[in-house]
Amino acid sequence: MRKTKINKIENDWIDIKNKCRTTVNKGHSDIGATSSFKRALIKSEHSPIRLLKINWIWEGIKSWVSVHYARHHVGIEKWISTQRSDRTGENRDDIPQGALVNFEAEATAQSAINMARCRLCFQASPETRSLMEDYKITLKDFEPELSHFLVPNCIYRCGCPEFKPCKFFNKFLDHLQENNINVDILDIDERYDAYNEYFYRNKGE
Repeated sequence: MRKTKINKIENDWIDIKNKCRTTVNKGHSDIGATSSFKRALIKSEHSPIRLLKINWIWEGIKSWVSVHYARHHVGIEKWISTQRSDRTGENRDDIPQGALVNFEAEATAQSAINMARCRLCFQASPETRSLMEDYKITLKDFEPELSHFLVPNCIYRCGCPEFKPCKFFNKFLDHLQENNINVDILDIDERYDAYNEYFYRNKGE
């Protein structure tokens, strides 16, 4: 059962495309964006992708997990259910970090990409990563092109930048070699395609 509930998506792709046309000195058009255009734009991370916004909610997640997501503040607004004593009737000092809260947020496409880089990483706690994986899978039904580009930092950067690497990138490369999957790892499209195939195979989707 999906944990992520998508509340609303602002995805006027004609408007997004027209902002791109403005930047290259072209007039507006009423022709919609193709899937290949969406993928190219999201991959490039040009500024019009910030017009694509996702509003979602996670209900009943652990308070300490919500803190991990609350740290992502650039381009993200969030609303977390209060634990204040005067609102809950409980002594705030007695509420454990594992108490359940509701976490609602709105993120631009750029912010979702940035968040996924950290929270799909295996350095993230399993509980935190599980939510990001659920978000990626759920979003695929609404904005498949954006979902495709939600990847961990090692896939994004073609190598791990962490102080203490979790070795996932090595495991991913081993998977490609062991299964004779021929991928130009330096080609972002081939790398992302291979990661998404690996991701969904392991998630049974």
